Amino acid sequence: MRLLAASLALVLAGCTSTYSLTLMPRNSGQVYYGEAVSHSGEEAQVTVTIAERVYKGNWVIAQPPPSSAFSIGGFFGGGGGRGGVGVGIGTGTAVVVDQPDAKALLRAADGSGLRCDLRGANTGSGNGTCQDDKGLVYDVQIRTK
Repeated sequence: MRLLAASLALVLAGCTSTYSLTLMPRNSGQVYYGEAVSHSGEEAQVTVTIAERVYKGNWVIAQPPPSSAFSIGGFFGGGGGRGGVGVGIGTGTAVVVDQPDAKALLRAADGSGLRCDLRGANTGSGNGTCQDDKGLVYDVQIRTK
């Protein structure tokens, strides 16, 4: 029975992932830190400390279908020799639009908020941005601890 309990504890411990967050505001070189702890892979408890303020909340993984665009280029113009006309059509290019795959809504004890759009949040390393109530944007790096 003890072996079963120990095995179950090891399996459950293996499902927890801890990430360190590094934030830098776009108006200075000051660096702030946070942590995210995920037990399920789809959601994590997040804590970020900026100056004396501690923000807490969750990030939720939501992978929307990728958006894409298709472009076709072409040109028309005069050709060589006696008024000939050359016509050319370019090739099409598919472009995948970058979308966040996690959203974090964090709140401090004083009621202020921090909203984050993150990419690669549950992959071991990622990045994104956060914005506070005053509109200040922070660049974010995510790493596995």
